[in-house]
Amino acid sequence: MALTSGTKLGPYEIQSALGTGGMGEVYRAHDTRLGRDVAVKVLPDSVATDADRLLRFEQEARVLGTLSYPNCWPSTTSAPKAKSTTSSRNTWKVRRSANV
Repeated sequence: MALTSGTKLGPYEIQSALGTGGMGEVYRAHDTRLGRDVAVKVLPDSVATDADRLLRFEQEARVLGTLSYPNCWPSTTSAPKAKSTTSSRNTWKVRRSANV
């Protein structure tokens, strides 16, 4: 089930879908605390409850945190098991980007 515009995941408000891949869905969102646009990757329950795939997700967050390249900013948050009041999704990652 895709998230809709206005759905809140912690301080992030979903604006639109950006894409879907093997690990989950990526959305354009707005960080309401810091007033900036971000990309949020959301894992479905089937991935978030699989220890190997969750480890891969966490490794990806660490790798993204090491990137240093124009228009590609590092992962700023990885929040496993963060619950949304409007979604059954339980794992998400935020990536700040100038080109979201």
